[in-house]
Amino acid sequence: MPQLIKGYVRLIDRISDYVGYLAASLIFFMGATLLFDAFTRNVIQMPVHWAIELTQFTLAAYYFMGGPITLKNNEHVRMDLWYANLSDRGKAKMDLVTIGCLIFYLVVMLVGSISSLQYAIQTGERRFSIWNPSVIPIKALLTVCLVLMLLQAFCLVFKHIATLRGERI
Repeated sequence: MPQLIKGYVRLIDRISDYVGYLAASLIFFMGATLLFDAFTRNVIQMPVHWAIELTQFTLAAYYFMGGPITLKNNEHVRMDLWYANLSDRGKAKMDLVTIGCLIFYLVVMLVGSISSLQYAIQTGERRFSIWNPSVIPIKALLTVCLVLMLLQAFCLVFKHIATLRGERI
């Protein structure tokens, strides 16, 4: 594989790692927010209306940000009925087919998320609730994470092509 492709794969893998570790740290933020909500609601009898919604937004961010590292580490759900019995080259061939489907799906999702983000920006879209937060930040994060997942999917394509060629990246 050319050095440019190897550099691309290393860069995107590193970015996916950083984003994934940041996503993992969001668990602590969600736990603290829920504890704060429980304390204010049950101990001082003064409920905060934004805590549950903030936790929902954070959970969405957690899922979005966890996608690229899940792809990178090959920790996604797969039907292993036939896959487990394949050789490394056979697995690489099957993965190239499924990654093609994944790339198509991610492109469709990206087009939809860009459209949704544009709509949210143009209309100043907000969530209808007592807190009434803007949805622009979470939609922007979704779009960025879909781009990163797409870049990571291309990394997987390069890795599987290298496997078929008997190389490692």
